[in-house]
Amino acid sequence: MEDDVKLCKALAGGLSHEGWEVHVAHTGDDALVRSGEHDYDAMVLDLMLPGVDGFDVCRAVRERDEYLPVLMLTALGDVSDRVRGLDLGADDYLVKPFSLDELLARLRAVMRRGPAERPAPLRVDGVRADPLTGTVSWGGGEAQLTPREFDLFTFLMRRSGAVVPRALLLSELWGEEFKGSPNVVDVYVGYVRRKLGEGFVLDPVPAGEQEAGAAG
Repeated sequence: MEDDVKLCKALAGGLSHEGWEVHVAHTGDDALVRSGEHDYDAMVLDLMLPGVDGFDVCRAVRERDEYLPVLMLTALGDVSDRVRGLDLGADDYLVKPFSLDELLARLRAVMRRGPAERPAPLRVDGVRADPLTGTVSWGGGEAQLTPREFDLFTFLMRRSGAVVPRALLLSELWGEEFKGSPNVVDVYVGYVRRKLGEGFVLDPVPAGEQEAGAAG
């Protein structure tokens, strides 16, 4: 989906010439409606859409439990934008300007991968953590976590009510070869706590001690 009319026409014409049936949406809202109404083989999704942007479209598509391959188009040079798109469930990205041949090759690649089995959400005491979208939801609330934050939260979530050694967190989440400060655990616990608010118990022990508190 691309808000630039000329590029839309060029892409639609090129894809049609290659035998694809193409539906075009010029806004994020239209993209969401169309993707819910049709069983598409793939979605070409621009990030910079009017109204609902490409990030929100990708998130919504994934939250509908869809395995639709998503190829993101972006003119943004910031790597963090591409990383964010991939973290939200995009299968690949392409930076503008690009050639039609490369677009077609990338579409063929994401479609060859097929619909991998969706990892099941983790549920504990009314809290739901979705590994596909990186979201944590509970009673009326929801938070979007980064991959590292999500891994930390779910690691503790699986051990709800227990005390987890900080050394175990470092080993499992940062790797045996990690040479940084053990306080990185406290830093990430702080990130997660701020996103989740006061409805959770996610407290590390004072710096220098050997245990980290579990989520509950």
